[in-house]
Amino acid sequence: MENFDYIIVGAGSAGCVLARRLVDAGKSVCLLESGPADSNPFIHIPAGFIKALVNKSITWRYRLDGNEWTNHRRIPSVHGRTLGGSSSVNGMVYVRGQANDYDGWATRGNKVWTFDDVMPYFKRIERRIGEADETWRGRDGVLPITNSDWTHPICDAFIEGAHSLGVPQNPDTNGATQDGAGYYQRNIRGGRRISAARAYLHPVRNKPNLTIRTDAHATALLFDGRRATGVRYVHGDNRTSPIEIGANCEVIVAAGAVGSPRLLQVSGIGPAHLLAGIGIPVLHDLAGVGENLRDHYSPRVIARARNTLTINNLATGPRLAFEIMKWMTRQPSIM
Repeated sequence: MENFDYIIVGAGSAGCVLARRLVDAGKSVCLLESGPADSNPFIHIPAGFIKALVNKSITWRYRLDGNEWTNHRRIPSVHGRTLGGSSSVNGMVYVRGQANDYDGWATRGNKVWTFDDVMPYFKRIERRIGEADETWRGRDGVLPITNSDWTHPICDAFIEGAHSLGVPQNPDTNGATQDGAGYYQRNIRGGRRISAARAYLHPVRNKPNLTIRTDAHATALLFDGRRATGVRYVHGDNRTSPIEIGANCEVIVAAGAVGSPRLLQVSGIGPAHLLAGIGIPVLHDLAGVGENLRDHYSPRVIARARNTLTINNLATGPRLAFEIMKWMTRQPSIM
């Protein structure tokens, strides 16, 4: 069996960061990603996220069960399935969590997750480009955070309207306060998406102590007693010849909010009644695995605009060709 110091299951945002930190520390790492490499051009062109989000080859396309809160509708839930995970297919908006969220987790038992605890890591992540209060913002990270270079009269009018109603204008919603109205910041630099894979993984992908395996779908964790010692996975469509690799130090499961509990469950870790009901031998009866997922909906308000060109108008026909030309020459555009 091939062995590494660490095996990381999932090359999304967390997996890419962990792989980079461990590789920089001189550890040997095998990073497994169920999806393909991030070579699809729609990943890297910012406006291409509209196509990336509906591309079945680079996304997991789950549908959530309906309940009384959704009028029993099944809501789509799209997750990235490529190097960079959802950071390679999402809308590239950069927004930190609210301070109250972290402080609330701490009061419920996660003692080291206060906002003051996580702030140094937020600053360490980012390379803020543009004006910022460095009390709150980082300058030396690998993830560039930029202001939008494209503005629109409707957006400007909305911000002014909010201000006239007492909502403060806020040029930096990732600074001292998130209250207020303003343009989003984004992880775009030089007209290209900067995913977790591009920021963290690509600079070290040729290091001899990093092995990246794409189209590698983890099917089970391997154990010595109750200690995880390796991973079994299949490559591509070949489900009949599973491959096993070992970890000298740790197996890190970073397969996302759905993939991580699923892998634990099929490996025998989870609520015993659930595992027994689907014929999985119980290794560790652990309540809560696969339960209590909370997600936020994104309701959309659609209106017809008169006497102006909206982003939808600019994204069709000859106008789109002009926007593409501006993007290629690094001028502000909808791209």
